[in-house]
Amino acid sequence: MGTVTTSSLVSFSTCFLPKSLYSKTRFQFQSQLLRRPNSLIQFRNISLDRNKSSDCVRIKPSSSMAAENKNKNKNVQVFDSEEDLAVSLAKYTADLSAKFGKEKGSFTVVLSGGSLIDSLRKLVEPPYVDSIEWAKWHVFWVDERVVPKDHDDSNYKLAYDGFLSKVPITTGNVYAINDALSAEGAAEDYETCLKHLTKSNILATSAATGFPKFDLMLLGMGPDGHIASLFPGHPLLKENERWVTFIEDSPKPPPERITFTFPVINSSAYIAMVVCGAGKSSAVQTALGNNQNSDLLPVQMASAEEFTWFLDKDATSKL
Repeated sequence: MGTVTTSSLVSFSTCFLPKSLYSKTRFQFQSQLLRRPNSLIQFRNISLDRNKSSDCVRIKPSSSMAAENKNKNKNVQVFDSEEDLAVSLAKYTADLSAKFGKEKGSFTVVLSGGSLIDSLRKLVEPPYVDSIEWAKWHVFWVDERVVPKDHDDSNYKLAYDGFLSKVPITTGNVYAINDALSAEGAAEDYETCLKHLTKSNILATSAATGFPKFDLMLLGMGPDGHIASLFPGHPLLKENERWVTFIEDSPKPPPERITFTFPVINSSAYIAMVVCGAGKSSAVQTALGNNQNSDLLPVQMASAEEFTWFLDKDATSKL
């Protein structure tokens, strides 16, 4: 497995690349990578260090690169395959489950739809399915389509079929929307639910923002760079008061949805942004490359106390 780790969206502080990219000399290696346009890494004055225990090469940045990374809280991990990514994501999630379960007796997890659920498949296999304290989990959705729970477009159904039905999470700890309501009504109802959970101390409140603070958000990204149901150029990107809002004109069907707002997303303790496939490489290039566009993609507007990108190499093919 090759991984890339960074504390910046612009230049790597520490990074790992597969040995397949490694040339016999430092200068050959630099020459190969510097010819790649839109490279994510600034490769001046770097040194290389073979990691003999794994199939990767460590890149050590210059001191100037380290200075640029100061106070950054975003990490990037790139995997040779989606299978490697799923293995690492399971360990990451299980470790956080143990951490928060020990610290506060519960673990609040937010799911999204799309391919994210499939990337969680290792959690329903040994050793995690038997070792995780599932009774401490409280599960939410960052967005949901306003359709019946048994509808093929339902994020709840997707998560239930692929994940929730295979682990012993307490039924009362799974917080789905009321699909009998309108989009507006469902958003208001879900926000009311979250506020009740903060009052009962099941869900923490961010001291910095006053919005709910989830332990972990497991998010995906669309090919256009949208996250949750927050789409490029949509007015909901500017919503800064509501916890949960609704959309009736989603550019991606179905049109009626509810979604967390950015103040809630950005109050999270941890976010894992899971992106796989060449179809999303353009958005990854915009988000992580040397892009000068002043209009940020929704994914670029997301943050957390600790934010980690989980990418397969196909998703980074344009970097």
